[in-house]
Amino acid sequence: MPKNIHSQQALQKRVPYVGRFAPSPSGDLHFGSLIAALGSYLQARAEDGRWLVRIEDIDPPREIPGAAARILATLEHYGLHWDGPVIYQSQRHAAYRAALDWLEQQGLSYYCTCTRNRIQQIGGYYDGYCRNRHVPAAGAAIRLRQTHPVYTFCDKLLGELHAVPALAEEDFIIRRRDGLFAYNLAVVVDDAFQGVTEIVRGADLIEPTVRQIALYQQLQQPAPCYLHLPLALNHDGNKLSKQNHAPPLPHGDPRPVLVAALKFLHQPVPECWQDLDLPLLLRFAVKNWDLATIPRQGALAATDNTTAFSKEAR
Repeated sequence: MPKNIHSQQALQKRVPYVGRFAPSPSGDLHFGSLIAALGSYLQARAEDGRWLVRIEDIDPPREIPGAAARILATLEHYGLHWDGPVIYQSQRHAAYRAALDWLEQQGLSYYCTCTRNRIQQIGGYYDGYCRNRHVPAAGAAIRLRQTHPVYTFCDKLLGELHAVPALAEEDFIIRRRDGLFAYNLAVVVDDAFQGVTEIVRGADLIEPTVRQIALYQQLQQPAPCYLHLPLALNHDGNKLSKQNHAPPLPHGDPRPVLVAALKFLHQPVPECWQDLDLPLLLRFAVKNWDLATIPRQGALAATDNTTAFSKEAR
């Protein structure tokens, strides 16, 4: 196991709860981002835990100059102050390489040159074609040799969620053909390094959860708990996102926007919130934070016409 991950086990024992918000600097924060940030912040503070912020800047072609600084400034403007230093994934390449080296030494990874077009032609899930072909490293991606497929996990809000076997059993990419580290590798290495005990994020990230839990197992690390919040949608029924040109959060009085976010999450709002300053409003929100009132939004991830995830009927 890479030493830089192992060394954080003592930190996990000292801190009962560690949460985090990990935006990518591909654009400014919008209302959907605020839902995820506020939910993770309130959950951490309600648990009397630490709340960390990490900038996930491992994909330079998608990054917008100045976005990282604006994201941090926006969080501060909305009163969401984090604990400890901000970690930037662009400064963590040595840790990702160490994890890749360890997986290779254990025989848990291999090189692959299969294209997206080929994978789409066979149904959308990789079939392990390069597993035993001993593909050379030049121009190849690295895939995890899946030995611990995860078919189900318990979401703290949505209950038990199930993945189709093809998704759970897939040897997924952990380093891209262009040499960039894959999201699933970086997020697992960093959450383990930071001692994160619970991940609160949007329901659009349910699908990679089984892959991430499986990678924790491959790296011999305990997986955190997961809580996926409902998504804010635009007028067309699509999630608010940078790709869908969601407007950035306003720079004026943050309280009306925070109140709207609290109402979206079905959290109580003080009747005279206009008379409260920002710290008092957030203090009220922490004190009254209630997971039981958050809507259970179904989140389905599909490849073509195949539902990759389903929520077990209650």
